Amino acid sequence: MSRRLVGVVFLVFTIGSWGCATRPQAPPVMVPPQIDLRSHETIGIIEFSTTSKGQLGPLTTRRFTEAARRDQGLVRIMDLGSQRAALRSVGRDLLDADALIAIGRKAGVKTIVTGELTISKVRPDVRIDSLLRSGAVTANVEAALDVQIFEVESGAALWNRSAHTTHSVGQVQISGGTQFAFDAKNPDEAYGGLVDDLVAQVSQPFQVSWVRR
Repeated sequence: MSRRLVGVVFLVFTIGSWGCATRPQAPPVMVPPQIDLRSHETIGIIEFSTTSKGQLGPLTTRRFTEAARRDQGLVRIMDLGSQRAALRSVGRDLLDADALIAIGRKAGVKTIVTGELTISKVRPDVRIDSLLRSGAVTANVEAALDVQIFEVESGAALWNRSAHTTHSVGQVQISGGTQFAFDAKNPDEAYGGLVDDLVAQVSQPFQVSWVRR
């Protein structure tokens, strides 16, 4: 092959490669939420329970509600209070199918959302002196969030999703050297990252997503 022919072939290949590399990408396409909450009419939400003391339950409930309705337009969501209060309102002591039906009918909602935040490990970032009986420290925390949606008419579960994460959180209250409570004056600042991570994972089916095709 002559040098001239080799040069022509190389030039054609280079121009073709440059054209492919500079070809604009297709614009992202919006994918609607997998679950349309508006179809459930009025939704009741019971404050998420938690295995620890403090503000993690109320904070997670509020953040989940905000994330779930963000891309849903106008969604009717009724706060049913804590699990203890909701059960007491219908004379029950266990949140089973019958209790959910009774709570839903009393509140006039079609579906009920419940959630449980489990703290499995708390590892303080500072060495705790054996003489320290109380105080506030930063700690690495392992947590899991399980959220369910129940149909009031039957008490059956319609949907559930779980999430797990490990985060460093601040202002963990130590009592007696072994008991921990999440009760900071500013929960958003102290535990916001932990809660946002869990909520982002479980709320995806209610939100818009974008893909390139």
